[in-house]
Amino acid sequence: MRVPLFPLPNLVLFPGVLLPLYVFEPRYRALLADVQASGGPFGIVRILESAQESSKPFHERVSLVGTLAHLQQAQGHEDGTSTILVGGGERFEVQSFDFGTPYLSAEVKPWPLPADGAEDGLARELLSALLRLNPDRADALGQNAPDDPLLLSSYAAANLPLSATQREAALRAPTLRARLDLLLAQVPQQAKLLN
Repeated sequence: MRVPLFPLPNLVLFPGVLLPLYVFEPRYRALLADVQASGGPFGIVRILESAQESSKPFHERVSLVGTLAHLQQAQGHEDGTSTILVGGGERFEVQSFDFGTPYLSAEVKPWPLPADGAEDGLARELLSALLRLNPDRADALGQNAPDDPLLLSSYAAANLPLSATQREAALRAPTLRARLDLLLAQVPQQAKLLN
């Protein structure tokens, strides 16, 4: 499947997570127009190194793992910019890059996250730790937490104090159990001890 790519610094989109974006660069305005015309998703990948940090070509400085972004809302502005809201879809791996448009595109292969059906207990443990870690927001976090272990892993990744590198490691986890374990390992020890 060929998708346009919207690389972002220090950001990892997870399945089920909503992400507001401001689209201002001409190449991403073109991407948005193409996505609106096709109705298809685009991919969000993390920029691993900025142009200031590396002289490598742009496509060699982005992650080869990303998440499909499905356009939920788009509000155009008089100056040609747009504010959009996207929802995270399926994880993917980049197979090859396409340079035939003003923006970077890629052939991607969906990379489903296998689950064995026994992740509920681990997901509940992660949610409990997240709530204890955030006592000021515990009520709101608990009310908004999804029941599905996959979506809960995304929710926790978005709400835990993780670096972009740690979030990317969670996105790359080979199984849902591995993702939950990795996220739980990032919870500070004092929050786990209270569980």
